[in-house]
Amino acid sequence: MRPEKLSDVRRAEALAALDGWQWLPERAAIGKQFRFADFNAAFGWMTRVALMAERLDHHPEWRNSYSRVEVVLTTHDAGGLTELDLQLAAFMDRAAAGPA
Repeated sequence: MRPEKLSDVRRAEALAALDGWQWLPERAAIGKQFRFADFNAAFGWMTRVALMAERLDHHPEWRNSYSRVEVVLTTHDAGGLTELDLQLAAFMDRAAAGPA
């Protein structure tokens, strides 16, 4: 079963806990731009995220230009943001931070 769209209150709480993610009201989505040292680092990160996206069966909208990756997350079949988007956003942040 797919998750349901988050309430406005839950969405606001979640955004406050995520670093650098912005609410995109026209898309009912969140977005963030990631910057890496070079194309290899950006593409490596995208590969790690792609593997997690497959596990979650939830895929980002993204665009890569050399060391920059622009990401938009929303759950189209729910009509907005869901817990899947929050899980993937948190994973992206952890993966971008590198090894702990």
